[in-house]
Amino acid sequence: MTDRRTILKASLLAPALLARPASAAAPGKGGIQMKLPCVVSTWPFGVAANKAAWTVLSKGGRAVDAVETGVKIPEADLRNHTVGRAGYPDRDGHVTLDASIMDEHGNAGSVAGMEHIAHPISVARLVMDKTPHVMLVGEGATQFAVSQGFKREELLTPESKKAWQEWLKTAKYKPESNIETKSYGMGVPGGAKNHDTIGMLAIDAKGNLSGACTTSGMAWKLRGRVGDSPIIGAGLYVDNEVGGATSTGVGEEVMRSVGSFLVVELMRQGRSPLEACKEAVERILKKKPDAKMEQVGYLAINKKGEVGAWAIQKGFSYSLCDQTSQDRIIPGEAFFEATPGN
Repeated sequence: MTDRRTILKASLLAPALLARPASAAAPGKGGIQMKLPCVVSTWPFGVAANKAAWTVLSKGGRAVDAVETGVKIPEADLRNHTVGRAGYPDRDGHVTLDASIMDEHGNAGSVAGMEHIAHPISVARLVMDKTPHVMLVGEGATQFAVSQGFKREELLTPESKKAWQEWLKTAKYKPESNIETKSYGMGVPGGAKNHDTIGMLAIDAKGNLSGACTTSGMAWKLRGRVGDSPIIGAGLYVDNEVGGATSTGVGEEVMRSVGSFLVVELMRQGRSPLEACKEAVERILKKKPDAKMEQVGYLAINKKGEVGAWAIQKGFSYSLCDQTSQDRIIPGEAFFEATPGN
């Protein structure tokens, strides 16, 4: 069985990766103040996604259109083995995708465990826009996608298949913390132990918020496993009166605490995004002290455009984009140093 508490050795982040340009402010007590409109996302590979979202926001488009456009970039990236069509499969060799989206009206859509469709975020958008439901799963999600004109295709790429076949020789599962930022230049993920997602939050020129989250889940997971990314309130939550939050890391811990909803509710009570993310991570550690061996991080933005992030372990970083700069990468705050493994 999977032992998520054991983490392989986490290397230090490359200084060049997280170097801040002169225009980037360091996080203060309240986080970082963005100029509106703006878009933020998890991990350094969010830079390219943010730039795509910015093409919508900079023209006065809706935040929900921006986040869908943005996260489709990593979904289509064949170098990215943690999101979309090139994702690593489960232990039986099936590539299953999860995604969720929320708009400024509180509408939500998601898909979970969907196979054979390359852009789960766009299917989630159609679940939100064209059905009375919030979530479709498995073959039902695939059938719905096909009925809406999506192409059914094989998602297990030769590279991913080779990695899976190599894994089968030992069939050991030990997710590695912060793999998303290691040794990939601008943060293009792709390690065989990759287990993550991209979460994106945006505020448009009208001041409206939306969010999106998409992933291929943990590599070599048990058949049928679904993480936090497609669960509204866990991997993603947006309230247009308050702000939005998204999560990254071990989804099981996020689901147990309904983490993104918690972050938004803490902001409603007056916490800054940074303070809310920190308190949500503290909640996990209080209930499960040995979770310090895992990685969970939250990224949040409030209605004013203040941004903050906090994680269990150092190594989580996030990407920022507004009219001043489209390629800022900021290291998130954390409680612990990256955990040495065995």
